[in-house]
Amino acid sequence: MNLLLIGHDANRAGAQLVLLQLMRLLREQGVQMHLLLGEGGPLLADYQALAPVTLWPAESAHVAGPVADKVLGKLGLWEKQHQKQQAIRQQAIRQQLNLDTVDLVLVNTVTSSRWFAQLDLPKPVPVVTFVHELAMSVRIYTRPDELRHLLQRTTHMLAVSKATASYYVDEQGFDPARITLFTLIDTPTLQQNVAKAQQGNGPARLSQLGIPSGAVVVGGCGNAEWRKGNDLFVSLARLVANRNLAVPVHFVWVGMPDGPYRDDLWLDVQKAGLTDRVHFVAPTPNVLEYTTQFTLFALTSREDPYPLVVLEAGLCGVPVVCFDGAGGSPELIETDAGVVVPYLALDAMAGAIEALANDPARTRQLGTRLREKILERHPAEQGVATLLELFERL
Repeated sequence: MNLLLIGHDANRAGAQLVLLQLMRLLREQGVQMHLLLGEGGPLLADYQALAPVTLWPAESAHVAGPVADKVLGKLGLWEKQHQKQQAIRQQAIRQQLNLDTVDLVLVNTVTSSRWFAQLDLPKPVPVVTFVHELAMSVRIYTRPDELRHLLQRTTHMLAVSKATASYYVDEQGFDPARITLFTLIDTPTLQQNVAKAQQGNGPARLSQLGIPSGAVVVGGCGNAEWRKGNDLFVSLARLVANRNLAVPVHFVWVGMPDGPYRDDLWLDVQKAGLTDRVHFVAPTPNVLEYTTQFTLFALTSREDPYPLVVLEAGLCGVPVVCFDGAGGSPELIETDAGVVVPYLALDAMAGAIEALANDPARTRQLGTRLREKILERHPAEQGVATLLELFERL
């Protein structure tokens, strides 16, 4: 089988890491792959170690040059020249990908619809679209015409959760008979990484943040963006601080780069008097060294289809508190592996953290159960077998 994969970039985030895991498992099965990426990123070398990678060429700022573009515009020729350049670029990409030999296309994320729309894929080639996005991300990262083209061209859809599948059925009109629930987690590798992290520098990393031994550590992880609820994480810390718990509670967010958004959030931290209790850690490949030290994981995302960070936390034995209606995590957490509170009910989330902070045995029980459920529901071999069976059928 000659498989073309399409991803939107190589940044170190959930969907991109899932794609990397998928590629590793497919390579073990002898699948021939070629990856088309819209943009590069930190994971590019990891992708290139598994398969040939083609980066979509960045579009130049000008068709002919700053002055020449103005002349072409006045003559009414700019759009024609621009379309001609795009056609040449697209043809070069199609030749590089050798599309006539492709047996199947897997589009990882609907964000990739931007590049898929420009491929002019031969109609007989089946397309599998792996959807990781819900309404907010669809609005931010796709264009209606490009998304519509991708969904119309999609032969079969993989959805990471029931909540995600329901969105594409109810809001995008996709046929539910052509949707398979599919969440890939390379559990053996991730378990090895967790074991390695548990022997690593986790305690030292917390000590460097000024967190004392024995403190309750509430973790958060992900991109610095409104959708992830970084601001809600800070507000949650304020609510927990107001409860005057006997044990110190610290809040650690991993994945917060320097920049204006971090500065805005840190101003809130300062004004709330939480500079000794809230800690921002820049994006790092050593995330698990922090996760293994968390007591609890607070998923404050306003929207997260089925986040990898929850699976990582669970395999570290860390229970999760999250919002109902914000994605697929409640489908895994349920009532025995953490706490699900109403959407944006920060006070209820603070109460859950207080209760678990005061009951270490219950916290360990929930974390153990989350780990068990992940291993029960997401064996990597079963996931790849399901996928290969689907590919062969299509």
